Amino acid sequence: MAKLLVKLQRYFRRKPVRFFTLLALYLAAGSLVFLHSGFSREPTVAGSPRGPAGGEGPGLPYLGVMQLSRGFKAAATMPEGGRRHGPWFKSTSKEPAERGKARESAGTRSRALRSRSGREKEEDRARYIGCYVDNTRHRTLRGMSFFDYKKMTVFRCQDNCAERGYLYAGLEFGAECYCGHKIQASNASESECNMECKGERSNTCGGINRLSIYRLELAQESARRYGSAIFRGCFRRPDNVSIALPASQLMLNMSVDKCVDFCTEKEYPLSALAGTTCLCGFPTTLFPLHEREDEQLCAQKCAGEEFESCGTADYLLVYQTQVQDNRCMDRRFLPSRAKQLVALASFPGAGNTWARHLIELATGFYTGSYYFDGSLYNKGFKGERDHWRSGRTICIKTHESGQKEIESFDSAILLIRNPYKALMAEFNRKYGGHIGFAAHAHWKGKEWPEFVANYAPWWATHTLDWLRYGKKVLVVHFEDLKRDLFVQLQRMVGLLGIAACEDRLLCVEGQKDGNFKRSGLRKLEYDPYTPEMRKMISGYIRTVDAALKLRNLSGVPEDYYPR
Repeated sequence: MAKLLVKLQRYFRRKPVRFFTLLALYLAAGSLVFLHSGFSREPTVAGSPRGPAGGEGPGLPYLGVMQLSRGFKAAATMPEGGRRHGPWFKSTSKEPAERGKARESAGTRSRALRSRSGREKEEDRARYIGCYVDNTRHRTLRGMSFFDYKKMTVFRCQDNCAERGYLYAGLEFGAECYCGHKIQASNASESECNMECKGERSNTCGGINRLSIYRLELAQESARRYGSAIFRGCFRRPDNVSIALPASQLMLNMSVDKCVDFCTEKEYPLSALAGTTCLCGFPTTLFPLHEREDEQLCAQKCAGEEFESCGTADYLLVYQTQVQDNRCMDRRFLPSRAKQLVALASFPGAGNTWARHLIELATGFYTGSYYFDGSLYNKGFKGERDHWRSGRTICIKTHESGQKEIESFDSAILLIRNPYKALMAEFNRKYGGHIGFAAHAHWKGKEWPEFVANYAPWWATHTLDWLRYGKKVLVVHFEDLKRDLFVQLQRMVGLLGIAACEDRLLCVEGQKDGNFKRSGLRKLEYDPYTPEMRKMISGYIRTVDAALKLRNLSGVPEDYYPR
């Protein structure tokens, strides 16, 4: 043995290239084994793996070491109309594959048994009714939907659907929750609902294009009947009412609840009361809900409820039901690489995530990001995982300022918000998460004064830099977007080069809040800004106002003053 080792040593001294080649092959083989053990047999999430990161700007846009350290699973290419999942590396041997199938079958059976026992415990609030086929183009449950690729559970889905008054809750792909009042598909085999919930391995949350559906029991009937229908206002009867509001029902004993329930059952998002007639439909160019009338014109008492108003034959009282308007819910990546990079630029806390939500609904295409935020990806922003230069997204979120970063983009939507509101929103996000709140101790401690001292100057320099170095910059004020969403969104979509469909924009108005609206219930009971802070921030407001007017743009909105 010793002689053999000596001969090998002498041989490799004469042939060092061969030695290093063998060493490299050995290391490569070890790396493949390591990757295989880390990635095999994991379901993949619809999307696309990123290319190499450019490494420009702070925050490491996405890849490099971060990809390996976090162990992101690569996304499989998704065929039209369905998902595909599977390991990166597949065995070519039949025997290991058969063993894998046996283990998978056993795992599916055990999960089904655990799920069944869990379902029996939940009979008081929901009843499992089966596995159903789903289709991305024609959803089985057409109400509200939300995704969470980390923490989805059966109870969370049921609770969210029940809270909004829906009759059914369905889970799909381990992480997607759909609500509805009617099941519009056929049954599938129970074995096809075989994916564990991301937030609880003991339960099943549907499968690939398969829904595990629960009926929310009568305990939630009151929520459905008296649930959170949204009052939209009093409107003049449209000219072509039978086209604008195609479903109708004469109700001699009319009440708000009866009309809302009727339109909900018919799967319409709008319920319009016209005296003793209930009308249902969608917001369209024939009935856009933009010109509200004095509510006294609709103040005719309901025949079935004396303390409610039911409108008249000429003036309709309109409510938004819990039926989700699906005309603007489809989203996908761009079919071909974008020729230009468009920035959605804002100071942190200025509503960038909300603007992304609106743009995705209005255009039907995903938005990207200069950074990577796992919580946003888990909530359905699929473009979050793409490298910002991939060209697959309609625009790119960025908080960057500085000449080099700004000149990387061909055009930009610059979103500006009142600095007093933006600073508080970003402070809440920093210490409480996207929809959480900073603790009282943070506001009263040293964190808040330090934060204002560091971030307030950035609010001004961010806007000034984009005005100075940006190419083709469209300025949108957050306050204007809230006040007149339709018009401002038309401007934004126009810059993106998309032909704005008015009916789709009207659909967006009904779905405008999204998943990242911070509750207004927890407001500070005091003004956190000291006189010194106000004096400093007011100076920055005047500077930005002057810079906007110098470029023949409207200055900052009036509600920035006085402070």
